[in-house]
Amino acid sequence: MVRRHQGKTKFMWFPVTASTAIKVGALTAWSSGQLVAATSSSAGYTIAGVLRHAIAATDADYASERTVEVEVPVELNVVWQVTVDATAALVVTDIGTFMDIGSANDGTDVESGTSTYDTWLCTGFLSATEGLFVGNWGVFGRAAS
Repeated sequence: MVRRHQGKTKFMWFPVTASTAIKVGALTAWSSGQLVAATSSSAGYTIAGVLRHAIAATDADYASERTVEVEVPVELNVVWQVTVDATAALVVTDIGTFMDIGSANDGTDVESGTSTYDTWLCTGFLSATEGLFVGNWGVFGRAAS
């Protein structure tokens, strides 16, 4: 799960793709002008922000095109507390390195040791399964090296 730890954000309403389930606290990405869950292959410049309310197949408006509430950073270097993928534990020496969205492929975690898209910059170690990260996405993101 992705949660704001420090920094200024705001909530914006964006269109979401109909019949698309997205977990609460997941990164969302733009696809054809609408949001989908970000995956491990989502480039940073496509990331819109963090979904605040889950979208489930059981929702009454699940099959409808509508807008959803997304938390977006409004300043550089907003720090997010993010779950680390269980397949690659976070270690203190990961601080200062770039990482990608985790293999859960639902935008809710980060994967230590992968840096194809450089979606996250690790800025703090909390445990093997949780860390502090600055998002390298949206209008603030840089191209992957």
